[in-house]
Amino acid sequence: MNAVMDAPGKSNNAYQHVYEQFLIDGAFLWLLRSIAVNQPHYKQQDLLELEQRIDAQLNGLMTAPEQAWSICEEALVSTEEPGEAFAAAVLAFRSLDIQKIQRVIEISLPAENAFPGLASALAWLPGRICHSWIKKFLTSKDLNHKYLAVTVCSLRREDPREYLDKILQREDCLAHAKLYARAIRLVGELKRRDLIPALHLAITSENPEVSFWANWSAVILGDRARLHNLQQTVLNDGVFQKKAIDLAFRGLPIEDARQWIGLLAKDKKNAREVIYATAVLGDPQAVPWLIQQMRMPEFSRVSGEAFTTITGIELEQNGLALEALPDLDNRFPDDDINDNTDLDMDEHLPFPDVDKVAAVWQKYQQHFIAGKRYFLGKAIEIEHLKHQFLQGAQRHRRAAALELALLQPDHFLPNYKAKVIFD
Repeated sequence: MNAVMDAPGKSNNAYQHVYEQFLIDGAFLWLLRSIAVNQPHYKQQDLLELEQRIDAQLNGLMTAPEQAWSICEEALVSTEEPGEAFAAAVLAFRSLDIQKIQRVIEISLPAENAFPGLASALAWLPGRICHSWIKKFLTSKDLNHKYLAVTVCSLRREDPREYLDKILQREDCLAHAKLYARAIRLVGELKRRDLIPALHLAITSENPEVSFWANWSAVILGDRARLHNLQQTVLNDGVFQKKAIDLAFRGLPIEDARQWIGLLAKDKKNAREVIYATAVLGDPQAVPWLIQQMRMPEFSRVSGEAFTTITGIELEQNGLALEALPDLDNRFPDDDINDNTDLDMDEHLPFPDVDKVAAVWQKYQQHFIAGKRYFLGKAIEIEHLKHQFLQGAQRHRRAAALELALLQPDHFLPNYKAKVIFD
């Protein structure tokens, strides 16, 4: 009799490892995708394939939702990792079980590491599942719920309308720095011109995150004069430096941008940032200097990427990349390589064959007009940018999205990280 009574439990446990593997693979693939969206060798088709693999793991979990939930909850509690939070949140919201949803919110919302996975899950799910919850969070008395909702609206590029207005009018919301900053950022992303007065107030904030996003949104909405408020952010190492560079060297007049690059170059620690700013500016006059930087091993690949960003000349496709990688062991001891995240960002970039690159530039440089900005070999214009946003590699899609937002006053900022699969 005991053997019969135990049979159902044994049957469930027999498949425990299957659902654990669904979770492990789903969490890993989510993490892989979160990295891939900023990689130079990924395009939308590659993201689509990753998303299909993620969906397969999530669908596997849904074949036994109760058993899978137990596994997901345990993993989330013990790790608070974003991939586990993503899988647990998708499972909870799909189940429509309020207790599961409350539990995943309770664990993930206050956990800084888990929060991106929770927000990503709500961006991943179709509107028919998540919209009612986003509204609940927007109307919640808990300001962290509002922060989650505004973050998800940002990821989905959906307008919370009057709820955003109210957040920017309430003193308690303005005192919640993360909520305030994300709301101000959303004003720019969605081109909410009616909220420009709120930006003007936020620009004066003593909180650096709030003031940065207020200036950023003001520029996105067409107020180029606010770029000068970002100069110190551009010139100094910090969490917003790259975002400031991305915006400033697209919005400044080319002569002003060259002066800023000169200021940035005064500090040798900014060497990579100078190369990146040059690529963002798209100034063909700087190409000979970029070719010189290619001869320095630590800057070789990022300079090659900048060359391609300006000229549109792909190194590998045109036989301009080294077939045998240089031996850099003496230049970069193991400890240096392990500590240098900048080199990790170059991992999937080719090493340029500098002499060949120089010869190609010598031949084709007359096709580029000094004083004009170029992106992937063409003068910056809307149709070219739209094509690159649809067909380009992820880093080029990111650039195209910003250029489009700056060129089109009423067009929202496209999210180059957005899910490719449509439900």
